[in-house]
Amino acid sequence: MENTWVKETCLINDMAIYCEHAIKRNKPPLLLLHGFMSSTYTFHKIFPVLQEYFSVVTVDLPGFGRSEKSTSFIYSYHHYGMLVNDILTYFNLQNVIVVGHSMGGQIALNLAKIVPCNINKLILIGCSGYLKRSRKRLIYCSYIPFFDKLMALYINKHGVASGLKNVFYDQSFITNSHIEEFGRPLKDKKMYKSLVRLIRHREGDLIGRDLNKIDLPVLLIWGREDRVVPVNVGYRLANDLPNCDLKVYEKAGHLITEERPDKVCEAILSYAI
Repeated sequence: MENTWVKETCLINDMAIYCEHAIKRNKPPLLLLHGFMSSTYTFHKIFPVLQEYFSVVTVDLPGFGRSEKSTSFIYSYHHYGMLVNDILTYFNLQNVIVVGHSMGGQIALNLAKIVPCNINKLILIGCSGYLKRSRKRLIYCSYIPFFDKLMALYINKHGVASGLKNVFYDQSFITNSHIEEFGRPLKDKKMYKSLVRLIRHREGDLIGRDLNKIDLPVLLIWGREDRVVPVNVGYRLANDLPNCDLKVYEKAGHLITEERPDKVCEAILSYAI
């Protein structure tokens, strides 16, 4: 198979956006969106398989990974959705299958709300759901000088390995390579300034009446032992989204793309092709 997996930084909306893509115009377009404090690395096990069947694009969202940590971007789900639509335009992708993990799923839902005509299907993996906006006290605190440094101290105090224990069901997946890769973003001081802006700007997840209006086909994929976004959130989303299927896999946590990549790929292929 020809190696078409390209890794590059693109200027989109005057922001440097890190992208990985395998564009094949004769195959259906598929976009992968990662979650909170993550990156394209979320999909490193499934990208090689998916690129055989789709024209695949994945990006580091602003504020995360190798993308720009803009101090002017509005870090709301709506603005993330608008930016993702601009990314689709940049790569000339139409009638797109959008796969979102965790917070990326919520961004995908916002994208579907903004431009449903350009979306074919949604596939949401451990999707964030029903979280309200940050408390006013925390938003006020975000304006304290050096609040980003306090956030860095708090996050780094708990360590990467401790965080990974929460996202994996099978603790044997916590390897040195994972600790290094997931710990890489924590070394970037600019990321914490983006997190501060996310606290201020994030408007909260879509509520039931908004979800009821999204009539696109939606597949939810969940790990039964997800401790970050419990499976009951999946059941609730399945009830609120009018055209939705839910697949739940045993002995898998929030990072099901790492623990059960074969099952995730199988579910995506059977639903999207």
